[in-house]
Amino acid sequence: MALDVHNSASAWSKALLDNAARPSGAIVYKGADGQGVLSPEQYDRLVGEIEMNHQGARNAGRPMLLEGGLDWKQMGFSPSDMEFHQTKLAAAREIALAFGVPPMLLGMPGDATYANYAEAHRAFYRLTVLPLAARVAASVAWFLSEHLGAEVLLRPDPDAIPALAEERDRQWKRIGEAAFLGDAEKRALLGLAPMEGG
Repeated sequence: MALDVHNSASAWSKALLDNAARPSGAIVYKGADGQGVLSPEQYDRLVGEIEMNHQGARNAGRPMLLEGGLDWKQMGFSPSDMEFHQTKLAAAREIALAFGVPPMLLGMPGDATYANYAEAHRAFYRLTVLPLAARVAASVAWFLSEHLGAEVLLRPDPDAIPALAEERDRQWKRIGEAAFLGDAEKRALLGLAPMEGG
């Protein structure tokens, strides 16, 4: 359902842009005799002044001086038009959560501080990526074991993932400072091979 909502909101937004996109405003001309028609010279002068004095980043926010019966009418999207954007974000959030992806990793607005982002990144690897990688590696290992006639062991290496480096550093520090453990026990807990000669 969330996929359908997201797709429908995207299609609606595209149709809005294709068929009903609104400019930021309109200049309305009311002539002295009630005729709202500019002469070709007046029209060309108005277009030239707008392009020269009011377009581009350099002229952003510059006030417009209107003369001779010209009036500015603001245009924009209605609240109902803008609500579709929020609907689309809510649907995208549900889709991300269904696949085990923290929404802030997709750039969703919200409480995306650096600490939250780093924690979400670690959670994404721990709760989504590594379990999926372990499942795929186990299937490939079983396939290779069947065809090679020898047991093959494949597993992801969390130590090679930069996002989990902080966890790894804390684990190494905690085990390294454990005075009641011997060097061989520390190496075993860290997943290192035994030292040569015991």
